[in-house]
Amino acid sequence: MKLVLNYTLFAMMATALNIGAQEVVVRLYSGPYRLLVSVIVGTGVGLVAKYVLDKIFIFNFRSRSALHDVQVFLQYTAVGALTTLIFWLFEFGFNAVFADKNMRYVGALIGLAIGYYIKYRIDKRFVFRTQVA
Repeated sequence: MKLVLNYTLFAMMATALNIGAQEVVVRLYSGPYRLLVSVIVGTGVGLVAKYVLDKIFIFNFRSRSALHDVQVFLQYTAVGALTTLIFWLFEFGFNAVFADKNMRYVGALIGLAIGYYIKYRIDKRFVFRTQVA
């Protein structure tokens, strides 16, 4: 139960960082592809935060070296492509249907929740499967 609570807390933290970074970009950048740029930046911020939290606190994973850590991060990122697609489909879908920033963020929250659930299952089985002491 503690693992579920921690994972949920970390997912919420990464989600808040993601949405917060998006909002910062939207407020500071008014150029072309504003929404897309904000979503990409938010996704990157959330990804890095979630990787660090998952690696240390959820999977107790220790890499053998900096290179190994980069390899695991790249695998974590690659596996996350599917879940990111789910998240983006919800966010952009809600934006298209409702044409409202708040509803876009609701779509993002729903997409992130679904994506994080799927991501945990994939990460546990494929990404952080080998523990290194």
